[in-house]
Amino acid sequence: MYNNKRGNHQGKRSGRGRNIVKICLLMTALPAFLALVLANGAAQTSTSTAVPALRILPLPYSQNALEPYISARTMSFHYGKHHQAYADNLNRLTAGTQWAGQPLEKVIMESTGRPDKIDVFNNAAQVWNHNFFWQSMKPGGGGKPAGRLLERIEKSFGSFDEFKTAFKTAAVSQFGSGWAWLIQEGDTLKIIKTSNADTPLAHGQTALLTCDVWEHAYYLDYQNRRPDFVQAFLDHLANWEFAASQMK
Repeated sequence: MYNNKRGNHQGKRSGRGRNIVKICLLMTALPAFLALVLANGAAQTSTSTAVPALRILPLPYSQNALEPYISARTMSFHYGKHHQAYADNLNRLTAGTQWAGQPLEKVIMESTGRPDKIDVFNNAAQVWNHNFFWQSMKPGGGGKPAGRLLERIEKSFGSFDEFKTAFKTAAVSQFGSGWAWLIQEGDTLKIIKTSNADTPLAHGQTALLTCDVWEHAYYLDYQNRRPDFVQAFLDHLANWEFAASQMK
């Protein structure tokens, strides 16, 4: 009897010992487990609330589609390097600000005229301008527009030929880098030119068509012959259907 009691007593002590060991192991592992849970939760929250980076629009045609007037080599640098760099700069400049992930138009309108935000404006406007420029061209473009757009051009400039002359003059005479634009103001169409990154959008104007006259737009193909590039744009590349779709 005594031996049985003693054995039972020892068994209970052994069981309690094993339970104590288990509790100690759980207490030791608990902090690491909680840290892992918290880290996973933070990572999921960060992923779910991350602001998507701005991406440039895909080209509406292949990079060699505008040849022989704009080469694939020019397009690879212009679209793949210059345009992409403006988007990368804008993402860096707006990260963690009220403009992160916002539409380009909002960033442009809220940063224009603010000297302390000139870098934001320049890069946002250049992304927008280039998006518009790619759509202002198409393979087999040029020629003469039709319908309401042609009527407005003839009413505003006298004739389509007079429009072409005025547009080419504006594009060629733009000093340094910039853009030539066909814009709409009310019922009237106008030709304007803007320097560097400036854009009609910042001035409340409706852009219909643009030609990029920064040197990187044409130098590999035309060197210093900007007039030849602008003439090729008007005769062979201008997307008049796109211009007409922008009219109000």
